Amino acid sequence: MQEMVNVYFFGKQYSVPAELTIMTAMEYAGYKLVRGCGCRHGFCGACATIYRIKGNNELKTCLACQTQVQEGMYVATLPFFPTDKRNYDINEVEAKQKIMMELYPEIYSCIGCNACTKGCPQSLSVMQYIAYAQRGDFEKCAEESFDCIGCGICTSRCPAGISHPMVGVLARRLTGKYIAPKSEHLAERVEAINSGEFDSLIEQVMQKPIEEMKELYNNRDIEK
Repeated sequence: MQEMVNVYFFGKQYSVPAELTIMTAMEYAGYKLVRGCGCRHGFCGACATIYRIKGNNELKTCLACQTQVQEGMYVATLPFFPTDKRNYDINEVEAKQKIMMELYPEIYSCIGCNACTKGCPQSLSVMQYIAYAQRGDFEKCAEESFDCIGCGICTSRCPAGISHPMVGVLARRLTGKYIAPKSEHLAERVEAINSGEFDSLIEQVMQKPIEEMKELYNNRDIEK
């Protein structure tokens, strides 16, 4: 017999197989997901979810595509969390501490509660990379925030109203534009692509049957 658990979606109880993720359990229950779903592999950040287990007052966060259902799970999805992205021209800003003070001054209101780190489904040190941003250490901020998927869970838990993913994006852009060494081989490859050097090869690949394309992809050379 297949093990079943009782879960609650939008306040309604459903009995679903215990081995399913929250996302697949919702589909099993009959929901058609048109928002709050994307890659289904924990990379796009579209399925941010808040849940609580019956009898436990702790509010937990996760990605619906990566988290297995549990008995008595009450689920609320966040298909989109409105983070506050400030407008700027990357060619006109400088990699100096004052840019964070100008664009994201709320990071200096951080109270060190660490709710952002506790909520991160990627287990990132979110509060730490915000501290790096406060000090203008953009390279370390970029490194710590590199695996951010922009789900917005950290922002939803922050009492200071910080848009952590957007701060990380700015740090990574500043690092790539002004701090990290220029990648000569990348510039050469981009120039070759723009000049049409690979057009015929791309056309050949596009004409191949889908199964052959899958085989080429699965057996490609991957740089370690």
